Amino acid sequence: MLKMTHLSKVYRTEVVETYALRDFNIDVKEGEFVAVMGPSGSGKTTFLTIAGLLESFSGGEYRLDNVDVSGLNDNARSKIRNEKIGFVFQSFNLIPDLNVHDNVEVPLRYRGMKSSEREQRIMQSLERVGLASRARHYPAELSGGQQQRVAIARALAGTPRLLLADEPTGNLDTQMARGVMELLEDIHREGATIVMVTHDPELATRAQRSVHIIDGQAVDIAEDPRFHARTAAAGDRI
Repeated sequence: MLKMTHLSKVYRTEVVETYALRDFNIDVKEGEFVAVMGPSGSGKTTFLTIAGLLESFSGGEYRLDNVDVSGLNDNARSKIRNEKIGFVFQSFNLIPDLNVHDNVEVPLRYRGMKSSEREQRIMQSLERVGLASRARHYPAELSGGQQQRVAIARALAGTPRLLLADEPTGNLDTQMARGVMELLEDIHREGATIVMVTHDPELATRAQRSVHIIDGQAVDIAEDPRFHARTAAAGDRI
């Protein structure tokens, strides 16, 4: 589903090269729920933006749904992103001037979808997250947990093959976070592939497996016994 091989991302200025990712390897199978963890500055966000085709990479290979994305132009990348990838952000990224219904509709409009199909998908996704009765409310009228559910509904309406979640419970209290995680788990059980970046070890245990990013490289703790030593060394540098 999502496979990066020897991938690198370099940020360059006139005098400095900074590697956000180096010799980065990860393989997420279809239907998996993978938690991605690591200290601040380790490369988690860079990985997620590249995975979501929001940012290019400097070297290596990235295959999404068995398609090499490196040679795709902006229009092709946008088409794949709109049709195959759903995003859930820590800050919700809802449009404040649009109500819940219209926020969910935005990515569907970009597909040129007929209004009848859009309406069906919007209401189905809102019912799925328990917010059909709030369709005409605005983001400011909702709690943080409800806003995150709208963001999830917006992602689900597009029936994505891959759901990328960046700290989806980071701005929520414990009870709201629990509800959002239960919803993500339900979505996963229904067949979605989910990659979730989180700082919370407890949340990470609810995924099928955890991948830690240390110094721009991925370490699967289920397969690499060196993880604990590398984590301790990284912690000494923070």
